[in-house]
Amino acid sequence: MFRRTIRTWRARVARRVGVPLALLGLVTGFSPLASTVAAQAGTMQNYIVLYGGSAVPADAAASIAKAGGSLVYSYGQIGVAIARSDNSNFRANIVKDNRVEGASSTGAFATRLNDDQGSSVDASGPPPGDLPNAPATDTDTLSPLQWDMRQIKAPQAHAITGGSPAVLVGDIDTGIDFTHPDLQPNVDVANSANCVSGAPVAGLAAQDNNGHGTHTAGTIAAASNGFGIVGVAPNVKIAGIKAGDAAGFFFPEAVVCAFMWAGTHHVDVTNNSYFADPFLFNCKNDPDQRAIWKAEQRAIRFAMQQGTVVVAAEGNESDDLSHPTQDVTSPDTEANPPVRTVHNDCVVIPVEISGVIGATADGHNMQANGGYLKSFYSSYGAATADVVAPGGDSLFGTGPESFNGRVLSTWPFALQSNCLASRQVFETGHPGVMWCYQQGTSMASPHVAGVAALIISMFGNLNSPNGKMSPGAVQAYLSQTADPQPCPSTLPPGYSTFVSVSNGAPQVCTGGTGHNSWYGAGQVDALNAVTHTTSSK
Repeated sequence: MFRRTIRTWRARVARRVGVPLALLGLVTGFSPLASTVAAQAGTMQNYIVLYGGSAVPADAAASIAKAGGSLVYSYGQIGVAIARSDNSNFRANIVKDNRVEGASSTGAFATRLNDDQGSSVDASGPPPGDLPNAPATDTDTLSPLQWDMRQIKAPQAHAITGGSPAVLVGDIDTGIDFTHPDLQPNVDVANSANCVSGAPVAGLAAQDNNGHGTHTAGTIAAASNGFGIVGVAPNVKIAGIKAGDAAGFFFPEAVVCAFMWAGTHHVDVTNNSYFADPFLFNCKNDPDQRAIWKAEQRAIRFAMQQGTVVVAAEGNESDDLSHPTQDVTSPDTEANPPVRTVHNDCVVIPVEISGVIGATADGHNMQANGGYLKSFYSSYGAATADVVAPGGDSLFGTGPESFNGRVLSTWPFALQSNCLASRQVFETGHPGVMWCYQQGTSMASPHVAGVAALIISMFGNLNSPNGKMSPGAVQAYLSQTADPQPCPSTLPPGYSTFVSVSNGAPQVCTGGTGHNSWYGAGQVDALNAVTHTTSSK
């Protein structure tokens, strides 16, 4: 569906499995220090300017102008400014300001979403809180196709609660289709925003022009309205926070903007089905990478400090993120990027930021020794995988209930061509409305975000200090109520051929049933979550 494949790993994975997710691009290298602002004109670019303090100086606009740029937006709460300049020496000039910790252009620091739409591979708990709750039903016309919801016991949870309209989920993605009738009842337009430029534009500007965001939004909060599908939390409100453009690129200024918007607009949960920063693995000792990932880290931490739960996809590279050894996919602007040696001081963002809930993916395929098999493409890691959720598995997860192994959700009718014809679903009586099958950890993460929203709905307290529940408490509930999944005793024929994209290492599950590198604490269980019944481990 996309105009081109921008990463060598994408081409490699597309040939192999057809299900890459999203990774990142190259940051331009350090420019030699310039002696004057008067330099040859360059390409107009956005820049992240990272200040050493926790605030942006009052004269930032003037100092940025002196360096040859203009201020786009200032995020004073975290000491980050977004600047714009066509001066090739802008970066060298602005870092002369001793208040600036680092600066980098962002034009090539992008994630590009590319799940599989264009591929051809086929106990007793605490008392309830005081938020308003009502049950929901799972009898919509396409509910029989939602194997993923039955797998996490969402229908049983909905008999207790479909979530509270007092809870707001922010889907940081490519936007949301405000016109889709399966989403309209729950969309919060006022708290939606387009952050693509680095400066938020509120409201309908967050219209999805890619499709990915509408799909993840439907998994979270499609309404129980008699037709179409039912989301994990069909009564909560959802805001589209658009950080990805039409081509599915996520740039750092957009990611910073998105988390700052979430943190300042009472967003209870964010779903993040993408990766951010310049490289797949972002190494802290690289000055170019550091300015970008530190700015994003500050924004993510700011949102969490305001009470926002952050859920992130683990990735679709079959990588063990806890034991990285090399990166063969970065920078993405090079046809044949060099092999980079990486270690545990090199991280993937946002999933490796402390406090972020990492989601791996599984399909509708039982293991021989119980539990569901991790999707063949899903990355994992003992330190990064918190829980697993249905993301689909078109190779090893097909069956009577999941005939193509993928997850069905909402899709913009205007972007019909972005969903393969074989994965499109329409309904009689609802012309101009469509749904689409997809797979990826992008599809797993919104299931987790939806269960987090149900937890806050049931146990949140409007009189608590942060208004609802702390991110740490929500993460604990998710882990404590998850359905433990053991490491597989055997793998199906052909599974072992899917090795790490980064280093070719075989996928190995380590750890016990209570917590392991493939499944974390286990598969999210919506029924256990809303009753806070702790699974035995």
